[in-house]
Amino acid sequence: MSKELFAGVDVGASRTKVAILNEGKQLLGYAVRRSGTDFAKTSELALAEALEMAGTRKEDIAFSVATGYGRKNVPYADDTRTEIGCHAKGAFHFFPMAITVIDIGGQDNKIIKLDEKGRRINFKMNRKCAAGTGAFLEEMAMRLDIPLEQMDQLARQAQETVELGSFCTVFSATEVLEKIRQGKKVADIVRGLFLSVIKRVLEMESLTERVVMTGGVVEHNPYLVEMLRERTGLEVMVPERPQLTGAIGAALYALEEANNRDNEQVGNAGTK
Repeated sequence: MSKELFAGVDVGASRTKVAILNEGKQLLGYAVRRSGTDFAKTSELALAEALEMAGTRKEDIAFSVATGYGRKNVPYADDTRTEIGCHAKGAFHFFPMAITVIDIGGQDNKIIKLDEKGRRINFKMNRKCAAGTGAFLEEMAMRLDIPLEQMDQLARQAQETVELGSFCTVFSATEVLEKIRQGKKVADIVRGLFLSVIKRVLEMESLTERVVMTGGVVEHNPYLVEMLRERTGLEVMVPERPQLTGAIGAALYALEEANNRDNEQVGNAGTK
């Protein structure tokens, strides 16, 4: 196989994602792994897994771009890009229109506004507090003694919503324990926790008419999308694999960069 493949690596604080695209921007292979403490090793393992799915080899990758919290720890990356840029590019690839991108990650939330050409108008990031992130839901699942993967189903089963007064993870944990003591049902508390995530997002920034939600939290808890629709009345769209949006955006940058370099080489050859 000729070198016509492009890799994007999104090394998040919680999960590392790899996406492999061809020249037609089709997703051929991908992988998601827990980032752990050795980002370099995890990125290598994730790449190997994605390559196996794509049925190709590392030598067939023409260019690779890394993004995310640990983007500088990817040994095979040819270039790096910011999380904001890659999530914006990935979301606009699926929905080429003026949109607000809401990315709910393991440790932070991002809200990115794009115009009809995909140009970034504004962005905000929640980095100082884990409120409304995957880490928040993981902590609450532990407090409720339930598997994290069951939260979406429980939220859907709720008969009412137990609203929490605090966005703070520490204070919310205390509040959850108090709700349990009061005899509130776990499903109703979980729906309240999901509502806290939505409220935190809405507190960060106003939204435009069309919203795209991405991130691992969204992929594993799609009820959050339904709750945002109900809360705002807006059109809320989701890519097929929302957790891979940043990695796909990075792979799209890799494709662009490779094409730019090829064009430069052709131009240089023409002047000789």
